[in-house]
Amino acid sequence: MTRVAMKTAPFASEFRAVDFFCGAGGMTHGLRSAGIHVLGGIDNALQCKDSYERNNFPARFIHHDIASLRFEELSELLGIAVKDSQLIFVGCSPCQYWSKIQTSRTKSAQTAFLLKEFQRFVEYFLPGFVVLENVPGLKHNKESYLPHFLSFLESQGYYYAHGIVDASRYGVPQHRLRYLLIASRSVSSVTLPEPSENRVWVRDVLGESNGFPCIPAGHIDHTPFLHTSSALSEKNLRRIRLTPHDGGTRHSWKDDPELQINAYRGKDSIFVDVYGRMCWDRPAPTITTKFNSISNGRFGHPEEDRAISLREGACLQSFPRDYLFFDTNLQGIARQIGNAVPPLLSEKIGQHIIRMVSYGNV
Repeated sequence: MTRVAMKTAPFASEFRAVDFFCGAGGMTHGLRSAGIHVLGGIDNALQCKDSYERNNFPARFIHHDIASLRFEELSELLGIAVKDSQLIFVGCSPCQYWSKIQTSRTKSAQTAFLLKEFQRFVEYFLPGFVVLENVPGLKHNKESYLPHFLSFLESQGYYYAHGIVDASRYGVPQHRLRYLLIASRSVSSVTLPEPSENRVWVRDVLGESNGFPCIPAGHIDHTPFLHTSSALSEKNLRRIRLTPHDGGTRHSWKDDPELQINAYRGKDSIFVDVYGRMCWDRPAPTITTKFNSISNGRFGHPEEDRAISLREGACLQSFPRDYLFFDTNLQGIARQIGNAVPPLLSEKIGQHIIRMVSYGNV
């Protein structure tokens, strides 16, 4: 089995972590880069196992639905104990139900209250730190379980800081608003990582100068680099060719009766990003699970007549270029990438936790 070596010395701190709802390992990889020993990740999506373990060894992937996972079983699998002040529990549960992105509410409803299941593990183990990362809707939606979770944290003696952060202010070349919470039983002055004024643009990541050769729509990269782009119909090829480079929109062909989309006729102000191109000198839009399709957002390449490739999407999520992804189909890989926590954001979170303890706020 191929392993990807860490570029930074792992386990530089005494912290250990468990990554609930770990997916392909974005949060785990970032914490490891910060020097935190991630013991393992838990997820019921077995298709993420190879992506997780091959990039994050020796962290292990636990294929389980946490609703039926026993505390004793988790303790035995990962060797964790109750009230470990240097243990971090991370909960990044599926967020489709609380997202603004259109999805099946019936299908996503079954994952809407996984935070309550995560709370059971926090209550039993009482780790030193708890981290949540999710869509802003978790905080703003009146149906959200979050207020109950915050009251629970307070009742257990946790101090916490929370709010909405933009991943583009933490080194990620992507405008991605997220709800972030950090809680601790030992640090009384808990804060969130400070955002940076310096941002990374699409130009800093994509393009031939960054190792992405020009490819056509429908190109299949059979190497692990996965510079693979989705095929386009003849009509969509005509649309993308008429869309101006560097940020153009579908408005450039809205008056063409053959190319205009019926749902948008006379509705130029809605879903403007759909079929659009990314801008070179801005962060990318939020990378979703369908980022490899021009009909699902501003996912057109800034210059080339295609949607961005799988690897380009992974790099805009701040995954290392040698991060390996495995699935039975390409859309499954896109889903793993789009659902992930950007590793650079995760790294900043891990570094911040270590600094808070190092500064003596205990």
